[in-house]
Amino acid sequence: MQRVGNSEAYKWYELGHKRGHFASVWQRSLYNVKGLKAQPWWTAKETGYTELVKSLERNWKTIRDEGVAVLDRGKGLFLPEDENLREKGDWSQFTLWQQGRKNENACKSVPKTCALLERFPEATGCRRGQIKYSVMHPKTHVWPHTGPTNCRLRMHLGLVIPKEGCRIRCAQETRFWEEGKVLIFDDSFEHEVWQDADELRLIFIVDVWHPELTPQQRHTLPSI
Repeated sequence: MQRVGNSEAYKWYELGHKRGHFASVWQRSLYNVKGLKAQPWWTAKETGYTELVKSLERNWKTIRDEGVAVLDRGKGLFLPEDENLREKGDWSQFTLWQQGRKNENACKSVPKTCALLERFPEATGCRRGQIKYSVMHPKTHVWPHTGPTNCRLRMHLGLVIPKEGCRIRCAQETRFWEEGKVLIFDDSFEHEVWQDADELRLIFIVDVWHPELTPQQRHTLPSI
């Protein structure tokens, strides 16, 4: 309904929330653990993953340079988004970890980046998440959508960010990427992306376990 501009969508989401199908109007994931702290945007301190964030920001140029080199080689390592999330445009991703499993071949192309991440099991061991590069070309719009689970948080590290035209909305707040800086949000909340610049946008995405999950939950929760 949102995709055809029907404002009735949120009334249905509210009804779904009242009937217990959704955690809230904005948080509509389906594979959830009850009782986890729920907010659209997070700070590094709130997550407890400050060392990971510091490491990403400290090494952002290395991560950027390896990703750009893969892009420049143009050998099809970046694959088009295939979940029908785009209204228009060109959006591709290069995945290093998927559901807690390392892509050894992919990591051969970005060895320094993968070596850096190996120190952080909250990311590499997140079986409900991914670690990947994401390139979005000009004039791309990603529909409002939600991720599948409240068991993860998503970090975006800005690598190549145009001066204007790129933004992300999560729930009711819109933010902007900066090169070398990490944004953290809960993608079980509705989010939407616009790339209205005249040049590409490259970011690095790192999913981590929700910090309130116990070690046992992290070990036993099935992947998605």
